Amino acid sequence: MVIVSGSLAYDQIMDFPGKFSEHIMPEKLHILNLSFLVDTLRKGFGGTAGNIAYTLSLLGIKVSLLGTVGRDFEPYRQFLEKNKVSTRFVKELDRLQTSSAFGITDSSDNQIWGFYTGADSESDKLSVDGIKEKIDFAVIAPHNPKAMIKFAKEYTNLKIPYLFDPGMQLRWLGKDDILAGFRGARVIIGNDYEIEVMQKKTGIANLHQHYSDMVIITTLGERGSKLSWEREEIVVKSAKVKKAVDPAGAGDAYRAGFLAGYLRNLPLKTCGRIGSVSAAYTVEKYGTTTHNFSLTEFNTRYRKNYPDSLPIE
Repeated sequence: MVIVSGSLAYDQIMDFPGKFSEHIMPEKLHILNLSFLVDTLRKGFGGTAGNIAYTLSLLGIKVSLLGTVGRDFEPYRQFLEKNKVSTRFVKELDRLQTSSAFGITDSSDNQIWGFYTGADSESDKLSVDGIKEKIDFAVIAPHNPKAMIKFAKEYTNLKIPYLFDPGMQLRWLGKDDILAGFRGARVIIGNDYEIEVMQKKTGIANLHQHYSDMVIITTLGERGSKLSWEREEIVVKSAKVKKAVDPAGAGDAYRAGFLAGYLRNLPLKTCGRIGSVSAAYTVEKYGTTTHNFSLTEFNTRYRKNYPDSLPIE
C-alpha cells in the first residue's frame, strides 16, 4: 500500500493569461499592490495529497490518504472513493471546515496561492504508528509543517521509504526540520526555486551531488526535469501538450507519474518521462483532478513522446 499525506482542499483556481513578471517591479516590492484580471475561475477538488493520490490511482497504484478534513468533506470523499482512492485513514473534524486553496496561475506556470488551513491544522495529531496495514511507500506532500516533520520521523523510525516534498511549506521549515525530512527519504523533489531554498537553508551546495543514495528531482516546468541517482544526472524533456489550459496541479501529477514508474522499478529516465506525460494531461484541463485516462491511452501517449516502450499494466 502507498500512503499519501498532504493537503486535502477545495480549490478555487484562477488563470491569468499574462506573466506575473511583466507586472512586478522588483524595486517596488516594499509597496506591492497588484490585481490580476483573470480569464477563468474554477472550483474543484484538490490539495497536494488529493491531487497526487488521484493520478496514482489512474496509473494503477493502490493508494490511501492520511490527513484531517472538516465537516464539509463528504462530496470530496465520494469523489475519491469513486476513483479508487481510499479515505479510511482520513479523520473528519466536525467543528472545522476542510482546507481551501485560492490560486492564480500565469501563462508560464508561475503560481500565487492563498491557503486556508482549516482542519489540516490538526493533522499533526495523527500518527503513522496507528496504521496496522503494511505501508510499502509513503508520500509527504506540503501541508501542516508540524505533521510533515512528524510523519517523516515516524517513517524513518519504522524504516518505511518515502518521498519528501516540502514545496510551498519551506517558508515555515527550518534547517533541522528539512534535514529531518531528508533523513529517511528515498526521493527528494522540488521545483528549481524550491531546491534552491532547500540548499540555502541546509547549507548543502548541491543536493544532486550531495545525496548519492537518494533520487533528487528538480522540476523545471516547460523545460522538463532533472533527476539524479548516485551522482548521475538525467535530463528529461517535457511531454508535448495539445493545448495548455491550466498549469495548476502539474507538479503533483508529475510526482504521481514518477512514483508510478519508480514503484514498478522502472529506469529513472522512464520514471521522469511518466511524470512528464502525467503532467501534460493535467495542463490540458481546468482544475487539478479533472483529467482522466486509461492505461492503454497513457501508454500510447507515452510512446508518441518518447522512444522507449512503457510496460505499465
